[in-house]
Amino acid sequence: MAVVVAPDTGPLGQGWDYPHPHRLDMSPQPADIDGLNHTNNAVYVRWCERVAWSHSEHLGLALDDYRRLDRAMAIRQGLYDYLLPSFEGEALVLGTWLTAGDGKLAMERRFQLRRVADGQTLMRGRWELVCIEISTWRPRRMPPEFVEIYQSAVVGA
Repeated sequence: MAVVVAPDTGPLGQGWDYPHPHRLDMSPQPADIDGLNHTNNAVYVRWCERVAWSHSEHLGLALDDYRRLDRAMAIRQGLYDYLLPSFEGEALVLGTWLTAGDGKLAMERRFQLRRVADGQTLMRGRWELVCIEISTWRPRRMPPEFVEIYQSAVVGA
């Protein structure tokens, strides 16, 4: 798995839902394939978590920062549209963006999974996130570090 932060050029330069996605290269492995001989949908959910953490770390907020600040962005709702199947060994790219944020409590993250060979979109996802205090698991305002880092990364901000 490789982080792709190059400009939107090459075979997948066009066709992203939003500009300049944070991207990870993906390729389904034998353990990812289900009884229908395609990538199991649960694998896409795990990949979304992986690319979301990669993006957060790229922006400058890692799990250690969450613990230090006693805050986390927790998934309140996750929605996934599975559009086309993928198969073992296919070259795929998963992109993500922060697409909304109120700077107080909530954010939205979007995902788009594309096949390298033809640029087709295989899956789109959306997370509604809420800031929580880790020690109590209750909703709390975002700390200034979250606001500064995440709000500046919102597409269109």
